Amino acid sequence: MSTLVLNAGSSSHKLVLFDAEGERLWQGAIDWSERGGALAQDQASLAAALGELLEQLPPSAGGAAAIKAVGHRIVHGGDHFRSAVVLDAQVEHELEKLRRLAPLHNGPALDSLAVLRKLLPGAWHGAAFDTAFHRSLPPEASTYALPAEWRARGLHRFGFHGLSHGSIAQRFPGVRLISAHLGGGCSLAVIEKGRCIDTTMGYTPLDGLVMASRSGSLDPGLLLELLAQGVTPAELHEGLHRRSGLLGLSNRSGDMRVLRQASAAGDGDAQLAIAVFQQQLLKAIGAGIALLGGFDVLALTGGIGEHDSALQAWLQQRLQGLGLAPSGPAQLQIVAADEESEIYRQVSALRLPANRPAASTPSR
Repeated sequence: MSTLVLNAGSSSHKLVLFDAEGERLWQGAIDWSERGGALAQDQASLAAALGELLEQLPPSAGGAAAIKAVGHRIVHGGDHFRSAVVLDAQVEHELEKLRRLAPLHNGPALDSLAVLRKLLPGAWHGAAFDTAFHRSLPPEASTYALPAEWRARGLHRFGFHGLSHGSIAQRFPGVRLISAHLGGGCSLAVIEKGRCIDTTMGYTPLDGLVMASRSGSLDPGLLLELLAQGVTPAELHEGLHRRSGLLGLSNRSGDMRVLRQASAAGDGDAQLAIAVFQQQLLKAIGAGIALLGGFDVLALTGGIGEHDSALQAWLQQRLQGLGLAPSGPAQLQIVAADEESEIYRQVSALRLPANRPAASTPSR
């Protein structure tokens, strides 16, 4: 029996096939960055792309027919989902309610689930949640300074990228750890003895660090002013999720690789975008160091974290200036992102009850 893991992100879909012992048999990916992002794909385009990938499964692994379970990454689990679950009709109904809170991720994940139910009719499906790792946040980290009646609506910090941060926490147990997931989405987690004590993303994945097309943290008064000037909530939603961040700052691209090239060629907007990104990241790292009373490991992961050598050198220089790296006890570690193995680990621990058949997800 094999398990397929689908990691549906905002700009890509990653698929990994695991055997019963958790060894990788095959992996593939779909890059949506040149096609408007994952959210822009309807179920027909998803079915075509995923079906084409599944045809590439190695015959030695038994092909698609050998897949008996599918593990999905779901970014926002809300208050209800605190650990991995089997995806049935009731669970999917609850997850549909959360689609709007993480539209760049929950939407493509749920649409992909509907497609894979049809492409792999013999498999059952489970979900692992990005929010679950952050359930350890203490009240002082998760609580917003809002009126009690608003907080009673479930408005609090959830935190995201938990599958990535959690897998890094397992690699560096028992240390004062700052985990920075830097890719299309960016977040930082402050981890003490394996438990998250603070994180940059909040009620939604829109909060925190500057990202590819998401704004990160803003003065809420700025949003009130935009509303007062006639900008509609729908326009705010679109602008903050898809036209801000590195893309909005540079007016060119949300891809750090493109911006590095443009910056080297003297593009002032690209240089500003990189400077704002780095400034916000360094501030968050400094806050994490203060919360931990120092740190032992700063781990960088994600597309930018793993591959942007200029950022790595800049961070090491700044930390060295604080006496923290590279000669001090603290370490700057580059860690390959492996959310898929964490999804496999969590979903493979589930058991599909005999009286709980897999659901059929309605098309959108």
